[in-house]
Amino acid sequence: MDDGLVRSISVGLSQRGVRDHNERLLLSLIQRHGALPGSDLSRLAGLSPPTVSGILRQLSSEGLLERGDPVRGKVGKPSIPMRLAASGVYSIGLKIGRRSADLLLMDFHGDVRAQMQMTYDYPLPDNIFSFLLEGMETLTTGMDADDIKRICGIGVAAPFELWNWHGLDGEPAKTFQSWQDINFAAEIAHFSDLPVMVMNDATGACQAEHTYGRGKEFRDYAYFFIGAFVGGGIVLNNSVYGGRQGNAGALGSLRSIGPNGESMQLIDMASIHLLEERLREVDLDARQLWVDPDSWKRLSRYVDPWLGQTAQELARAALSTCAVIDFEAILIDGAFPKEIRDELVSRVRRYVATQDTRGLLTPRIEPGSIGGNARALGAACGPIRAQFLLDTHGRA
Repeated sequence: MDDGLVRSISVGLSQRGVRDHNERLLLSLIQRHGALPGSDLSRLAGLSPPTVSGILRQLSSEGLLERGDPVRGKVGKPSIPMRLAASGVYSIGLKIGRRSADLLLMDFHGDVRAQMQMTYDYPLPDNIFSFLLEGMETLTTGMDADDIKRICGIGVAAPFELWNWHGLDGEPAKTFQSWQDINFAAEIAHFSDLPVMVMNDATGACQAEHTYGRGKEFRDYAYFFIGAFVGGGIVLNNSVYGGRQGNAGALGSLRSIGPNGESMQLIDMASIHLLEERLREVDLDARQLWVDPDSWKRLSRYVDPWLGQTAQELARAALSTCAVIDFEAILIDGAFPKEIRDELVSRVRRYVATQDTRGLLTPRIEPGSIGGNARALGAACGPIRAQFLLDTHGRA
């Protein structure tokens, strides 16, 4: 086990009055590395064995931890690792996307207990909040009263400046402007007293990758998520960095060069909506990209050139981010099948190898591991992290 990696999460404090910090620390260590015995937790957290034992007893009594299977060593009594109790905490995640909204109930392990989806031409507030209200009732059907009390909050993942989306004009654009005056917490408070946490959708996807996916392998990296629009997030010192106003890692706004030499953004050059537009031009139903994974193979005639352009743009964007921070890796994921993601990553690697990298430390280009559900999972992860885990950037 990498002591340096674990200790970078935080170092425990033994003074009185900071038990909450130490609880978060131990929960974070267990969440990141799996079941651990008290002796390992004491060493990694820099806390005394009696302090760790007391915290573990308290967390167990609250139902947050449970005993794992005994591990026998060569001598002495077997050690008892402690692990997160899946039913110890639940959270609700809502992702508002260009083509659909996803709502899910997630447990402390990050496993989805139930999920629903609503599709639309474009989302409007009344429809979204009705979906959330009715969906919460459906998701919690069959849960007993104690489990319902363990739902710690509602996370909402939505694009930054939702009302200012690309590709809308005329009356749809005017109607869509109603989002500008929406306060999510205030609207949800009309039907739920659960805490509400709102985040950028791509940042939420990055949070899911870092908490439950391959992101655990890296300390500092940039993350690209390709959905209807491309976005991203950044991880520093083993924590997702939200920035001053929660919009750090807005990688979709990186500058790019259009086909005629005009200045554009990455979002205009490396998003799935470009592939959708091409399909519509030839009278093909673009919705199949979202509901039928096999369509990506059938439509290879159109998907392949899109992959080529997207890979080129991501390669340039990846190196641009590394000119600011020398990330050890660039992770790429998106709302498409795994084989498409793997092909895209392979192409980005090849393009990066051909770029001028003078003055840069070339990062590893790696696939993410969560896939299309990353934004909804990240939304649900928000309240759990805020209340139970540590954040090295000072935002628990």
